[in-house]
Amino acid sequence: MADTQQVDPKAERKVARLAKQISSFSKAHGGAEGQVAHIGERGARIVLVGEDGGWGDLVAPSTEIAEQAVAKAGITVHESFDGEFAAKVKTGPYEWKRMAGIQVGG
Repeated sequence: MADTQQVDPKAERKVARLAKQISSFSKAHGGAEGQVAHIGERGARIVLVGEDGGWGDLVAPSTEIAEQAVAKAGITVHESFDGEFAAKVKTGPYEWKRMAGIQVGG
């Protein structure tokens, strides 16, 4: 029996676009690791951490698309954002100032 799974061209384009962005981030930061987190109706958040400690994130329309994109980009994916993975993130003055501003209503 032939495989009759339908392929959504729009989803394929989104996967390819996200994978390209992930690969670009990885190249700019000497490699990268990631974590995919479901964020409700909005979709899924892909958190990226570079080997140099730089970090960023992307939002995918679904967890399935996010998982396909990180797989296509070929990065290591973690189950959760904790431990050694979280410790790789390097924050600078901007992040600390921004976090403090949130705490005091800024």
